[in-house]
Amino acid sequence: MDATTLPQHFLRQAQTQPAGKVALRQKEFGIWREFTWADSYEQVRALGMGLIALGARRGDTIATVGDNDRQHIWGYLGLQAIGAAQVGLFTDATPSEMAYVIDHSDATFILAKDQEQCDKLLEIRARIPKVRRVIYWDERGLWNYDEPWLLPFEEVQTLGRELIASEPNRFETEVALGAAGDLAMLCYTSGTTGLPKGVMLSHGNILSTIGLYHTVDPRHDTDNHLSFLPLGWIAEPILGIAAHVYTGLILNFPEEPETVRQNIREIAPDMLFYNARLWDSLVGMVQVRMNDASWLNRTLYQRFLPVGYRMADAKFSGQQPGAGLRAAYAVGDRLVFGPLRDQLGLSRVRAAYTAGSSLSPDAMRFFHALGINLKQIYGSTEVAGGATVHRDNDIKFASVGPPAPGVELRIAPDGEIQIAGPMVMQGYYKDPANTARDILEEDGQRWFRTGDAGYIDDDGHLIYLDRVKDMLTLANGERFSPQFIEGRLKFSPYVRDVMAVGGETREFATALIIIDYENVGQWAEKQRIPYTTFVDLSQRPPVYDLIRRAVEEVNASLPPAARLRRFVLMHKEFDADEAEMTRTRKLRRGFLYERYGDIIEAMYRGDDAIHVRAPVRYQDGSEGFIETEIKVMSL
Repeated sequence: MDATTLPQHFLRQAQTQPAGKVALRQKEFGIWREFTWADSYEQVRALGMGLIALGARRGDTIATVGDNDRQHIWGYLGLQAIGAAQVGLFTDATPSEMAYVIDHSDATFILAKDQEQCDKLLEIRARIPKVRRVIYWDERGLWNYDEPWLLPFEEVQTLGRELIASEPNRFETEVALGAAGDLAMLCYTSGTTGLPKGVMLSHGNILSTIGLYHTVDPRHDTDNHLSFLPLGWIAEPILGIAAHVYTGLILNFPEEPETVRQNIREIAPDMLFYNARLWDSLVGMVQVRMNDASWLNRTLYQRFLPVGYRMADAKFSGQQPGAGLRAAYAVGDRLVFGPLRDQLGLSRVRAAYTAGSSLSPDAMRFFHALGINLKQIYGSTEVAGGATVHRDNDIKFASVGPPAPGVELRIAPDGEIQIAGPMVMQGYYKDPANTARDILEEDGQRWFRTGDAGYIDDDGHLIYLDRVKDMLTLANGERFSPQFIEGRLKFSPYVRDVMAVGGETREFATALIIIDYENVGQWAEKQRIPYTTFVDLSQRPPVYDLIRRAVEEVNASLPPAARLRRFVLMHKEFDADEAEMTRTRKLRRGFLYERYGDIIEAMYRGDDAIHVRAPVRYQDGSEGFIETEIKVMSL
């Protein structure tokens, strides 16, 4: 069978997997229930045929909303099997947000999990007149609802089985009618710059993306995947459902959203995707647990973590670790790293992923020290989630990896990342203007304009910088990302905060840097460097040399235009109480430019130092001034 759609791949798996082979599991009442491929086939077929019996037709759009569980996936595949496209809604969406997406997408039916979602849909019923029926699969709380608009999942399947009895081959016929170019999903953007846009993704788009991931990190039908990412986002349909039907891997569904981490440990998946925030939280969790561990476990951790770091550094630099390091790591893996991976549910992970560029290199290095093969990927909904991915033994902290197989990348004159390949969306639903803006047709290629800024380094890795609109332009016309520089510098344990400076009247980039007083203080004590106060420590020449090395390391990963040429170590920390930062530690750039304008101008004049008198507010509420001379370092 030449499978070109997700349902065709599903049908192939159902027909070729051995009898009794597990397709998915779901934890209920503390027990993992197993369902075979034959079970899934019967459920998907009955649901798809039931939708036809209710009047659904090829080309319809059907919305789904609910936690990840077996009925949700059966519904997803069942509606696609009859030629409809899925529209994913987030479970925590407000009724108003749901109304916009449902009506804009022209959804004719909605698959909803439970009473909570049904209540929201009933509230907005007048605003979604195209919806014929809402089909729910968790009836708790809905027994006394006298509302024909709501229909149980099982009743739809009963209608489907009646249709199958009269047309036994109808399901296979419907699946066979599908083509790669058919619309598979409408995946709505976040709407941060306006109303959400419906990204039209075909079966070919989705299968191209899972195919490229499979080429880089092969999946097998014995692999386990825990499905917990929302089906309104692109990640789970690609890394979960598409991988399931494409490779036959086993889908596992958590008992509740709150039990995901526990269920991950029980399943020990072979592949895992977390966003950067979740990976960072794991780092913190490990550190807290080790602080509370027994003396022996703390001692082993402190002894072997540096060994793990040396092993990770050897891997990242492309060097072969020596026999002594390999032996020491093997001991550390048995005593420390292996048990930690088991606690995190990562004992069997062959490849783990994080998206974007916000995960710190320190965190990447930490997980690789533990033996976790963590990789960056870069993509967007408009390219079905896939454009770049790190390869084994070719992982660079500052990059999001080289292009995935079959993907073309280029950097536009204004620094924008543009992507071509079979995963580029069909367009935005009912939005030809934005489609024409974001898709460039050139020489038979369709290039997606990402709106992101970046560059490709000498090794072919993509370095993501920032959104193009947030980039600064220097006087010579070259552009750079302040946030990218700031983020890279804050990866140093000796740097607490940074504000990179540039602009159309500036020839180069500079920075105001705040030292991490605790870490730099500990370093100074080990170096036997005396100091008294924050101001005193920040202006010590050895401290300037320490930070200079961190700046030079960051500069080496940047294009020439973005490299810092001068910097100062500030005499005080940026303070939210003085309106220099928000409470979430975001810089108030306009205020900082104004308050520290003299320091900024001194760096661009070429001064070696500047006398400052700055107001401060103390913890007791009193106010005063700091007067000192701060140095300017040139690179």
